[in-house]
Amino acid sequence: MPFDHHAAGTDHAGGHDLRHHGDAEATDGLVDFAVNVIGDGPPPWLRDRIAATLDGLGRYPRADHDARARAAVADRHGRRPDEVLVLAGSAEGFALLPALRPRLAAVVHPGFTEPEAALRAGGVPVVRVPTDAAAGHALDPAAVPADADLVVVGNPTNPTGVLHPAATLRGLARPGRVLLVDEAFADAVPGEPETLAGDAGVPGLLVLRSLTKTWALAGLRAGYALGDPGLLARLAAPRPPWPVSTPALEAVIACCEPDAVSAADQRARELAAHRVAMATALSAIEGVAVSAGVAPYLLLHLPDGTGERVRRMLRESGVAVRRGDTFPGLGPDHVRVAVRPPETARRLVEALDEALRRLEVSA
Repeated sequence: MPFDHHAAGTDHAGGHDLRHHGDAEATDGLVDFAVNVIGDGPPPWLRDRIAATLDGLGRYPRADHDARARAAVADRHGRRPDEVLVLAGSAEGFALLPALRPRLAAVVHPGFTEPEAALRAGGVPVVRVPTDAAAGHALDPAAVPADADLVVVGNPTNPTGVLHPAATLRGLARPGRVLLVDEAFADAVPGEPETLAGDAGVPGLLVLRSLTKTWALAGLRAGYALGDPGLLARLAAPRPPWPVSTPALEAVIACCEPDAVSAADQRARELAAHRVAMATALSAIEGVAVSAGVAPYLLLHLPDGTGERVRRMLRESGVAVRRGDTFPGLGPDHVRVAVRPPETARRLVEALDEALRRLEVSA
C-alpha cells in the first residue's frame, strides 16, 4: 500500500496521545505494572556514587567530568570517546531529532511514541511503518519508504518486546539516511544480543541508550547516544550549556564500569526468568493473549471490548497497568505490564482473573 507522505506529515497524532506514558497511570498507592523501571531506586553502591557528587553542586558540570563519562561509555561499547554524546536521558536524544532536519522520518510502530511526538512538534513529516501482529510484529524492511532519510526503530521494541535481528536493522542503513535504534531496554536482555551499540562502521547509525530502566534512575535523567562524531555534532547543535548534571555524569561513569555491566546482565537474567513465569501465569487466564517477547514487559490482548473496564477494575483493586491504545497499531483492549518478581506478579494475575470473571458473570 503506498504511503501518503503529505497526510503523514500533517496528521499530528492520528488519534493517538503520543505524549502519554506509563507514569501517568502509576499513581501513589497502586502496585505499579505501568512503568518499566526495575525497582524503586538505585542499588546502594550506585546511590553512594551519586551522593558523593552533591558537595560539588555549587559548581557547573565540568568538561573533564563529561570527558570521563564519554570515555567510560566508549570503553563499555568498544567505541571512541568522540563517538559518544552523554544525554539527560534518552528522551533528550529524541527531543533533539528535529535538529537533524530530516525531510521524511519513518517511525516503526507499535513503538515508543516520544520520537514521533518530538519530530511532529519540530515540523518534520512523519510516516508510520506498521508491523503485523500476525507476524509477531517482526519488522518488514520493505515497508520502510525508500525516501525516508530518518528511520526510527526500537530494539527491543516497546511495547511489543520484539528483538529485531541486528542484520535486519543494518540492512536499513544507506547513504544519506540516519538510522536511529532506540536501545533503551537492550541491557535488560541477557547478553545484549542484536545490539548495534558497537557498530561504528554502519553509515548513519545512531544508537540511543538509557540508564533509567535497569538502574532505577528515572528521576535523574541519564543516558547517551552513540554515532559518528559529525552526526552527534548535528544532533547536539541546539543544546544549552551544561545539559547533563554532575550526578548524571557520575551515574553514567559508574554504570559503564565492568562490575556494573556484569551486575546488569545478572539482573537481566533474573528478569528473563520472571518474565517466563509471569507470561505463563497470565496466559492461563481465559481470554488473555500474551505476546511473545524478550523485554522486561509484556503486551497483553484482553477479550474484545473489555479493555477500558478491566483497567478501571484493576485500579479499583490497587493495580496500575499501561493502556495500549496510545500506541499506533494497538487498540483499547491492549495493555502493557512490566515484568515483576513472582510475589508481585501474583497480585496482577489474581486481580486480572477476578476482573474478567466478574465481567463474564455480568454479561
